This record gives sequence, C-alpha cells and structure tokens, in this order.
Amino acid sequence: MKKYLLVLFSALILGVVGCSSETGNTENSDKETIQVITTIAQIGDIAKNIGGKHVEVESLMGPGVDPHLYNAVQGDIQKLDQADIIFYNGLHLEGQMGEIFEEMESKKPTVAVAEKIPADMRLADPASPDISDPHVWFDIHLWKYAVEEVRDGLVELDPENEDTYVKNTDAYLAELDELNAYANTQFEQIPEESRVLVTAHDAFNYFGEAYGFEVMGLQGLSTESDFSLGDIDRIINVLVERNIKGVFVESSVNDRAINAVVEGAKKEGHEVSIGGELYSDAMGEEGTEEGTYIGMFKHNVDTIVNSLK
Repeated sequence: MKKYLLVLFSALILGVVGCSSETGNTENSDKETIQVITTIAQIGDIAKNIGGKHVEVESLMGPGVDPHLYNAVQGDIQKLDQADIIFYNGLHLEGQMGEIFEEMESKKPTVAVAEKIPADMRLADPASPDISDPHVWFDIHLWKYAVEEVRDGLVELDPENEDTYVKNTDAYLAELDELNAYANTQFEQIPEESRVLVTAHDAFNYFGEAYGFEVMGLQGLSTESDFSLGDIDRIINVLVERNIKGVFVESSVNDRAINAVVEGAKKEGHEVSIGGELYSDAMGEEGTEEGTYIGMFKHNVDTIVNSLK
C-alpha cells in the first residue's frame, strides 16, 4: 500500500508540473506582446524600433560584454526557451553559442540576421578567407539587411500587425540614412592621410571600407586571438612613420594591448595619446544615447573626428 501511494503521489506531482508547464506556454502565447530575445544589443535596438508596443525585447549581452568570448549561463537558456522569437548576428560572432541556436531552431523562429547579407558584400577574415567578418553593423548599408530580417521575422510571427512593422521599418531606415549622411559630413574634417584607425581588434573593417579609413587592429576579428610583440611593433612603426597621434580603446575589450602600443611608441620618442573609447562589439548603457545603435554610432564618429581632425 505504501508503495502504491508513493507511485500515485509521484504521478500527481508530475501531472501538476506538466499542467503548469502547459499553462505557462498557453499564457505566453496569449500575451499581446511578443517576447523577443537577441544576443547583442545592436539587434535588440532594431527589434525595439520595429516592434514598438507589440514587443518586449531583451538582449543577453549588455554594455562591455564581448560576444566573441561570451558563454551562456542557465538563465540565458531559460530566456531563449521562453522567447517567441530569437534574433542573433551569426557569422561566428557568438562563437560559443552555435550549438544552442541549432537546438532552438527546431523549437521556434531563430534568425541569424547578418547571414542574410549577400556573401559577395561581406568582408573576409584576412586570416581565414572562408570566414566572413561578423561586424557588419559598422556599415550602415549592410545593417539595413539586418533591419529587414527583423521586420520579416516579426511579420511572419505576427501578420496581424504587419502594417505597423513595415511603417516602423521604413521610418527607422530613413533615420539610418540620416546617420550615414551625418558621418560622411563629419569625416570631411579629417585629412585623408590622417584617416588611420588603430584599435584593439579588427572590429572596424566595415567602417573603414564605408568611410575611407585604414583600419589596424592588434588582434584579429575575434578577441579569442591574442597579440604578439611583433603585432605591437608593427603598429608602432606605422604610428611613427605616418606621425599618427591617436589610438583608440574599445568598451568591450581589455585596454592592455593599446596601452602597450602607447608605451612602446613613447620609447621610440613618438607621443601617442588615447583618442577616446569606441563602442565596437557592445553598445552603451541602456537609457543613454550610446545605448542605442544610432547614438553609439554617432559617439564613435564624434570621438574619431575630435581625435584625428
């Protein structure tokens, strides 16, 4: 009898848990707002602008977080599992999370927004030509593809609000055009010979292609790669030969590499200063201008111009 009661009790507990799970799923599907999870905040900002009141957006990787090195924690898995739709960059940016996204694809819409950009428009990794540079948000024209992917994902999931998503997308794309025009106008203040951008890692190659900068990074496309004394010497030689006075740190990358360049140049009798902090793989704090894609981009433009003009 005791054994029978124990089995019956266990069955009841399992039944309650199962009902709770099913009820939770039903409640989630009945919500008026769509639960959107993104990896980097740049994508989250797109979703907020397009989705408006119809979405609740959360980005897993906040200010100062390096997506190349990010490892998902149990709480992230729960958030991904509870989301209605997932947007991530792809192109190996979130290198540690590839298997998680493959698993999620069988359960819900899971969209790699950067992988929709035509392959012939992407830049290749100099160290591995078969791999694309994932930092596509620094070319506004390419980032528009990501915007359209988010729009299409929301429309497919929620066709009743298609008109709103399309209207919001058109308005946001117009803002991006204004941002691009602003950048071009500001960069006219920098002489062509001074358009050299030295940073900790190669996050700004798309930016350089778009605005005519020569970009030099101590590390490769991913911060998983390390830098050597030879890399430091290579950068120092360029700074001295071309009389470049400013280098930049990044908000999501340790500044020890750039500080080593500054100190090395000083030993060569060439004074170099930190021109400012740029946002590369992560945006600023939520609620600030730099916590939006447009605000982050403007901050970078203004910081570069003030240092190099």
